[in-house]
Order: sequence, then C-alpha cells, then structure tokens
Amino acid sequence: MKVYKFGGASVNSAERVSNIAAILERFPDEDLVIVISAMGKTTNALEKVVQAYYNNEKEQALQLFEEIKKQHITTAKYLLVTHYLACEARLKDFFTEVEWMLHDHPVREFDYYYDQVVSIGELLSTCIVSAYLSERGIANEWIDVRDIFRTDDNFRDANINWDYTQLQIDTKIAPILQSKKWVITQGFIGATDENESTTLGREGSDYSAALFANMLNAESLTIWKDVESVMSADPKKIPDAVPIHELSYNEVIEMAYYGAQVIHPKTIKPLQNRNIPLYVKCFLDADLPGTVIRDHMNKDLPPIIVIKENQVMMELKTKDFSFVGDAHAYQLYQWFNEHSLRPTLTQNGAISLIFAFDNWEEKISRFSSAAAEVFDVHITPGLTLTTIRHYNQAALDRYIGNKEILVRQQTLKNVRALHR
Repeated sequence: MKVYKFGGASVNSAERVSNIAAILERFPDEDLVIVISAMGKTTNALEKVVQAYYNNEKEQALQLFEEIKKQHITTAKYLLVTHYLACEARLKDFFTEVEWMLHDHPVREFDYYYDQVVSIGELLSTCIVSAYLSERGIANEWIDVRDIFRTDDNFRDANINWDYTQLQIDTKIAPILQSKKWVITQGFIGATDENESTTLGREGSDYSAALFANMLNAESLTIWKDVESVMSADPKKIPDAVPIHELSYNEVIEMAYYGAQVIHPKTIKPLQNRNIPLYVKCFLDADLPGTVIRDHMNKDLPPIIVIKENQVMMELKTKDFSFVGDAHAYQLYQWFNEHSLRPTLTQNGAISLIFAFDNWEEKISRFSSAAAEVFDVHITPGLTLTTIRHYNQAALDRYIGNKEILVRQQTLKNVRALHR
C-alpha cells in the first residue's frame, strides 16, 4: 500500500478538489491512505479567529469564523449533489465544536485554544473531499485522525504516543484497506487522552503522512505539491530556483533543519527508519518526474537557498561579566523546553550568547522574562535568516552580499547570515 498527502493548495477551490479526484482515478488498483491538509488559506484564517477570541473580541471571532463556514459550504454545494446533505451535517457538527468554545471566555493558555480552533480546518476539507470522491463512485472511508493519533498535551507541537497510535492503525486503518476502500484522513492534528485536539507543528501534515507510512510499512509516501519538484529555493521568493530530481534522506533533513518548507523537519525520520522512499510530485501536472528522496549519496548539487523571514534575535550577556559555561547552557535549554522554543540559530561568545527564533511573541516574552533573571537581555525583531548550502561565491554575492549582517556563520557546506 501507499500513502498520498495533498497540501492546502491542492484543495483551495472546487476545481482543485476535482483535480485531486482525477489524479486518484489514475491509480484504481492501489491501496491508499490519503492525508489532506486544510483548504488554501484556511489555517491562516482560523489563526485570526483564535487570536480575536483570545483577545476577548468574541463578535469579531464569530464573524471571522462565519466567513470560513460560508466558504466551505459554498464549496460543498458546488461539488456535491447526492452526498451534499450528509456532508453538510458533518460540517455543521465541526462548526459547532468551534462556536461552542467561541461563546465562552478564555481561561487557559493561547496554545490550547489555538489547537482547538485551527485543527478544524483539516476536518472540514477532508469531509468535503471524501464526499466528493463518493459522489464520483470512488469507495473511501473518512476517518477522524484524532481517533488514531494519540499525543501528549504539548499544544501546537504535540508528541505522538507511538504504541497507542500503532495499535489504532492496526485495528482501525488496516481493516479498511483490506476491504478495498481508500482511507481519507487529516494531517497536522491528533488528540490527547482527554480528547482535546492537538496539532503537530506548522506544516505537520507531511509528518502525519510519514507516520502513517511508517506504521503501515508502506511501499512509498508521495507528497503532492504545487511545484514541479523539490527546488533549490522557494520559487515564490527566488523565481529562477532549479528543480532537484533526486535527494538523499541526509540532504533533505539538513534542508528541513535550516527551514526549507518543502518537507517538514520531522517527516524524514519515520521514512528513513523503514527505508521508505518519499516522492514529491506536482498535482498540477502528474506526469512530471518530481523528486525522489531515498538512501543514496548526492553529488553536484546546486546552491540551496533557505530564507526564513520574521526572525527575532535575542542577545544574552552575563550580568556579572562571568564566562558563559555549562550551567548557563543547561539552564537555557531547560527554559527552551519549558517554553517550547527552538532556536533557528545559536552563537556563543565568552560572556554572551545570541539566539534567533521564529517570531512566537508570547513564548519569546515568557522566555526573555525568565532569562532576565540571569542575563542582560536585548531583543531585535524583524530580521531574516538566510542559509546557503553548497554555496559558491556567486550565491554568496547574490543573496547576502549587500545585506546588513548581524551574525554570520560559515562551514565547508553552509553559510548562514542573520540580517536586516
């Protein structure tokens, strides 16, 4: 069997949903688990809902959510006839999940409410896709992945309970495949022991698909995207990025570590552990070769450019002019863990340390307050972190040569620059 994952761009309109069905109809004899993201910009829209709610702007949150409801109902009406009423009923159940919460007042941390609201996007999209496939006569079964993926309560970056999840896959997913139905389910989300929704980190749908592939010992995982293959850079930022048709697990995990968005950082490990190849294919033209990622050595790769915007630099300097030692590092990484923060760059000096972070304002505020007990803290927002793998002089000149650089790091393979 195989696992297919379709991202948000592949389901951002009725026409795109129809295109997914056309792609799937090319593989009638495959046993498939199909993992689908939220439609288009739904996740961003839901983030605005939860932000308004957390700011006690209830009417604004409800109004924003009403727009999301209308968009999904309109898409369902456009696509469905015989299966519309059943789909509408399921959609309304999901709407109620969110609205019930929005009428209350927040009493818990932001990340908890984020997961309860934002997780609904994948449930809405998969409900519509599953109904549309049934409308076209494609046998499938919709599964709420929150009944499959058990996680801890580290909201917005939850960790999988592997044993429980494996048991659920063995007892609930495998029998569906044996009945010659396709499984339609969600990426990005799971649930705690208390049935509270969790998310696996932004772009976590790829990771969800890799977990299914690992636990089902799949033949392969294919991620369908709106680009022809893995590229040397994000083509939306660098239009002359070039396709890379073959990559190793090691290379992709390095790209992901530095922030390349094409593959989620946690995706590769479950695949590498079982030597499952990962294919990246274009849903706009399924005949393009795409990229295969597997266990082999890469040679002659082009410069690979990873640009992470909206970075925050935090400079920490010891208050008593003492050297930064193991005790300081131990304390800092304890705080990282407590506040669920991961630096995107680190730089050590004699009496100071520099970190860069994605701009998680609330987490950074809590972390900096804790660090201020030991260090003088200075924060600089609004920066960009550019990484160039397999660099050459032309790439250095083009992408960081004229920038105001605050931190620069260089090894044999990588150059990283934090700049304005």
